[in-house]
Amino acid sequence: MNMRRMAVLLLLMLASAHAFADSTARAWLDRNSMQLGETVTLNVETDDSSAGEPDFSALLDDFNSLGTQSSRQISMTNGSTSAKMVWAIGLEPKHAGTLTIPAFTVGNAQTDPLTLTVLPAPAGAQGKPGDNVFIEVTADPLTPYVQQQVRYTVKLYFSVDLSDGSLDEPSTSGAVVQKLGRDKRYTATVGGRRYQVLERNYALTPEQSGSMEVPALVFRGSAVDNSDPIGFFRRGRTVSARSDAIQLEVRAKPASWGNQAWLPAASLSLTEESPLPTKATVGEPLTRTIRLRAQGLGFEQLPELELEKPAGTEIYPDKPDTRTRDDGSWIYGERTRKFAIVPTRPGKLVLPEMSVVWWNTAKDQIERTVLPAHEIDVQPAAASANAPPPADTGSTPVPAIESAAPATIIYPSADSGTATRFWRGVSVVLAAAWLITLVLWLRARRDGPRAGPVQAVSKQAPARSTFMRACAMGDLVGAERALVSWAKSERPGVRNIGELIAQLADEGQRDALEELLRMRYAGASSEGLGARLSRSLRSGFAWEKAEPVEAQSEALPPLYPDRR
Repeated sequence: MNMRRMAVLLLLMLASAHAFADSTARAWLDRNSMQLGETVTLNVETDDSSAGEPDFSALLDDFNSLGTQSSRQISMTNGSTSAKMVWAIGLEPKHAGTLTIPAFTVGNAQTDPLTLTVLPAPAGAQGKPGDNVFIEVTADPLTPYVQQQVRYTVKLYFSVDLSDGSLDEPSTSGAVVQKLGRDKRYTATVGGRRYQVLERNYALTPEQSGSMEVPALVFRGSAVDNSDPIGFFRRGRTVSARSDAIQLEVRAKPASWGNQAWLPAASLSLTEESPLPTKATVGEPLTRTIRLRAQGLGFEQLPELELEKPAGTEIYPDKPDTRTRDDGSWIYGERTRKFAIVPTRPGKLVLPEMSVVWWNTAKDQIERTVLPAHEIDVQPAAASANAPPPADTGSTPVPAIESAAPATIIYPSADSGTATRFWRGVSVVLAAAWLITLVLWLRARRDGPRAGPVQAVSKQAPARSTFMRACAMGDLVGAERALVSWAKSERPGVRNIGELIAQLADEGQRDALEELLRMRYAGASSEGLGARLSRSLRSGFAWEKAEPVEAQSEALPPLYPDRR
């Protein structure tokens, strides 16, 4: 038994040694002639299954390497087993001419050198309808204005099974290229032959006038060879195609355009996104939402939206909302902005028209898009029994003087001339003293407290404006913060809404602030709360007459109170 095993092992060793001594290697190209810009596959095979990968570095002088794949092939014929190793490397020639593929050492064997003829690249397209693969590119328009969108479309037609491939992206100096949407795949019949089609769309925006060339695009791939029985080689032979270059003549903006922002668009709209009422009330905010949308322009090219302030209003603009989107063929730039408009006096309020001047590239002419003016009848605010007193306008009201019961005056008899003159003199002196006292009192009321209130108003103005803007925009969280800041500017002891409510004399103001607390911390509805807050507080706080003792004390308690 042991003798038989030893004999089998000896025979296997002799067979392996014989195979190693007689190992062979060969190399071949999938084609011997090609054009510059195409790719070719070099294959190297050996029957020495233990051989390592050949050194392909000698190829890098004349070729770019596109990657190497390897495969082990085992076959059995009449009970005998054979194995082969195959390496396939993709090559892209660096220049035209007759190029030599050197011999490679593979294990104990060596391949023969090969010759490859590389022809110059064609000036025009490589591949046409009827070929296995071809590329079609179009650009519209060919004579655009500067900053106008050019629709650049690429279509790759192929009638073979592709295992892999790559298609160039368009690029050119002096223009911005943006891919639009997703690739489209469909079938088409061209010249009686059925093709699979891969379509890509781009937006090309020239940034300067003059001649501009969009270079040709190249496709490189591998087509599956169904006639090859060896699985590894089903990666296929190399196929390629080349498009035509596109020439553009970019026009400068017309001389008649002027110095305004240049807006070349296929279409442009200016719309009112929220309906405006025909009636309003003083102090109640209105929201106006305006959208500017242009076909063929990004939002960066569109002007800012500004609203002219009509008399008798306060305008609070929100931050603009901008975006650029596409539908697969066009880009669309949009600018949207909200404006809170608070009427400050009754009467007719006219919101002026808005307009945008732009160049219609479809009609090749200047156009003006207008958002018409809008009239609103502003009604006075509803009177409230608990309304706070009107704000001080700078004039000093004449104080009401309490009338006392009339004094009983006993006039002397007519024949008492001396007494009559005496009482007349007393009356004149008393009247003069009363007038002097009144004048001094009025002067003290006018001149004395001026410095204090003016300073307080200057401190409270930013916080009050922030509060009114937050109410107009419906930002009740921001309104709460601004309200506390405003109250602190008048009464430093106020630290929160609860303390503010406790110091207000007006029931309407207290109710509005309590509703704010319920909305913030109890989940109550916020419907119409912003308008109610701004309406109840537009004339300022209706304070209790005396500030609490705590508020009048020092801002910080003494560090050592017992030592005072």
